Amino acid sequence: MPTEPLGRNIQKVLIANRGEIAVRIIRACRDLGLGTVAVYSDADRRALHVRYADEAINIGAPAPRESYLRMAKIIDAARRTGADAIHPGYGFLAENAEFAGMVGEAGMIFIGPSPEAISIMGDKHSAREAVRRNGVPLVPGAPAGLSDDELINAAHQIGFPIMVKAVAGGGGKGMRPVYKAEDFASALRTARAEAESAFGNGDLYIEKLLVGARHIEFQILADHHGNTIHLGERECSIQRRNQKLVEEAPSVFMDDELRERMGNMAIAAAQSVNYVNAGTIECMVDKDKNFYFLEMNTRLQVEHPVTELVTGIDLVKEQIRIARGRRMTPTASVLKPQGWAIECRINAEDPYNNFIPSIGTITTTITPKGPGVRVDSSVYSGYEITPYYDSMIAKLITYGETRNMAMARMRRALSEYVIMGVRHNIPFHINLMNSVSFMAGQFDTRFVEERFNMRTYEADPTETELETVAIAATIHAHRKRQLASQVVAPAERDTSNWKWVGRYERIHR
Repeated sequence: MPTEPLGRNIQKVLIANRGEIAVRIIRACRDLGLGTVAVYSDADRRALHVRYADEAINIGAPAPRESYLRMAKIIDAARRTGADAIHPGYGFLAENAEFAGMVGEAGMIFIGPSPEAISIMGDKHSAREAVRRNGVPLVPGAPAGLSDDELINAAHQIGFPIMVKAVAGGGGKGMRPVYKAEDFASALRTARAEAESAFGNGDLYIEKLLVGARHIEFQILADHHGNTIHLGERECSIQRRNQKLVEEAPSVFMDDELRERMGNMAIAAAQSVNYVNAGTIECMVDKDKNFYFLEMNTRLQVEHPVTELVTGIDLVKEQIRIARGRRMTPTASVLKPQGWAIECRINAEDPYNNFIPSIGTITTTITPKGPGVRVDSSVYSGYEITPYYDSMIAKLITYGETRNMAMARMRRALSEYVIMGVRHNIPFHINLMNSVSFMAGQFDTRFVEERFNMRTYEADPTETELETVAIAATIHAHRKRQLASQVVAPAERDTSNWKWVGRYERIHR
């Protein structure tokens, strides 16, 4: 059992992050009546999270190493403003055990797991060893700490294709698929440099790359009172260069038996390190529904809104509640996810030119609204997209009673979304939502890179995919006819509404 003191008070929260997640956390804090402190770099002086927070402190130059990764500066900002808790968001220092420890040593509450849990589960190698003892199936691989020559030898023993991964990685950074032995040394150098830049840690390990697999993860919540539950799964297989583009909950690939087995595994993995707060167990699932543990993200996920919509649970509020030492609100016995949610990551990048990042000033932006539509964003007209940070502009999330309804609302929302001044990937998402394979749920982690084309949407569908879509279309048409038969048609008339208006105006002159 965790020994964290219970009933701790929180009055003011410093958000050690930027962008849409900082805005998201500020809003949750305001709902709870808590004060907020934003930290910002020189490049983010006019950012929305700076405007929304009650207080804001500059912490340095635009480069993350000079600002958002400066632990001592962030702790000092919290002291100066009287913050009694720090929320790390995701990315930057969110999975840094040293930072979590520094927050505690400074007498403040870290809104996240313990430094010990981060150290074990945030390190991909030690996480694998921790869950291996509980009988959790793992993808074949080689641990961190090996020299490049040792990793190359291990790769030959495992067999190509291979995935190179950063020990401290996340968000697709420090990851490289390698299909041929002659490309392996180059992939190691590139992944190591990227990991060093993003996380300050260039350690790598390797895993067998599962071909045709799906990326499915389970959201975990655990409190200091020994309660650990999962909130269902998210499907994250629509990716490009190992960076997620679309997430949905639940997964069209799952069945009740697989969901129960994977959910039990996720809970056991979290309990193996006495995990407390929100976390995510990520898995690869092959076409035969064999699943393998990938890693645990010891933080809030980018895609957490889809889980919030199908469960009705505010995960950021639950994080704060748990950090205060209280029992979390949901329990396994009453938790019943309903409906379907889809999230599209709106990025400043050109989908017609190999997704090259786009920088510049957003001259105009109009966000979609209406039933079942949510937009998490921190940009506005006049906002500058800089080269220093992630290219994500916003997260567009839609909800419906069924997957078809969620997709229909996403198509509408994407068609309404206006962003001018920079290139963005909304056209990609529009094409994806009209893709036969996506509608049929026939995709895997390599779908975008191997079978999707912006100009033709995708390669020719298989016979199975065409049959699946035909069946779905038939059912949808049948339901529409049933609904239409229940509507009483108005009395027919021999003229249009425009003529009726004209006649009415002439009569009443």
